[in-house]
Amino acid sequence: MNCLEFRRHKLSDPRRLPDEVRAHAAMCPTCAAFAREVDETENELERALATPVPDGFADRILLHSRKPRVAWRAWALAASVVVAVAMGFSSFQGSKDASDQYARLAIEHVAMEPESLTTLRNADPEALKSVMHDFGGSLKEPLGQIRYLRLCPVDGGFGWHIVFATPEGLATLILVPGKQLPALETASTGGWSALARPARRGYYAIVTASASSTSRFDRLFRERINWGT
Repeated sequence: MNCLEFRRHKLSDPRRLPDEVRAHAAMCPTCAAFAREVDETENELERALATPVPDGFADRILLHSRKPRVAWRAWALAASVVVAVAMGFSSFQGSKDASDQYARLAIEHVAMEPESLTTLRNADPEALKSVMHDFGGSLKEPLGQIRYLRLCPVDGGFGWHIVFATPEGLATLILVPGKQLPALETASTGGWSALARPARRGYYAIVTASASSTSRFDRLFRERINWGT
């Protein structure tokens, strides 16, 4: 049982874990912290779903729609982004032969998880070393300040979503094990630029706000990762 397998079990069925999975969490502080975060998220979701909608809530929204509060505007903007991305994803899924599909999927993943760009989560260099080791590589030098590290559902399985603070801004690195790409892919849409490149045990994708920043971070990543033999 390694950390990646533990996170797969925890995300697939948070409440029912085999004994060997629980034993791993008892010995691994990083996975224990990850399990607590998943449990907290599950509990918050349950509380939100159990909260009754007040009578007349919809009427009050319509009544005050001409003077929306900042929080409501922010929620509406976030909702519109999610809807737009979802519609774009649906139309894109219809074209399975697209030569840039995995680069575009990386952009869509970042857009669907906007909190990754605004919050600190599992910003642990040792956890990153463990993730890279499972992915078949090792860090020779830091890639930047780690801000966010999370195991996410991606491309029919699970992958690591990592955000770094760099001198040029935030750079997202997505590691997808077990999925091979035939060649480098690039894509730009919605103010984002991405590339997806084959790696030793799968592929990785990089997403930034510009093609030049994406290219530079990719070069840095390749220079500072030792893929072993």
